[in-house]
Amino acid sequence: MAFSEIEIKRIEKAIDGFMAKRRPPAHIRNEVDFDHRINGQSIELFEVRAYYQDPEQKVEIPFAKVTYVKTQKLWKLFWHKSDMKWHSYEPLPTAKELEELLDAVDEDEYRYFFG
Repeated sequence: MAFSEIEIKRIEKAIDGFMAKRRPPAHIRNEVDFDHRINGQSIELFEVRAYYQDPEQKVEIPFAKVTYVKTQKLWKLFWHKSDMKWHSYEPLPTAKELEELLDAVDEDEYRYFFG
């Protein structure tokens, strides 16, 4: 089941706060930037960068995903490992608030998200 309009507005506000801290300066965003997409009960965060063989093309490189589990009323955090699969972020796998997990991604204490 997808998020309601009110939930999407709250999510967008939290994502905007995260992006404000993490996005690169405006003058290089055509080369590298961050973005997100909401799909069902999940929010995927990814890097957008110019394709090395054709700078006019863009590639998306996922680095984090948060999924809301409505039955448990909590968010789960995942990181995108080099095996191209999502793995639970074991230092902080769940939280009641989305912002707590976005803060963990931003801090990236163990270098799972930004290397």
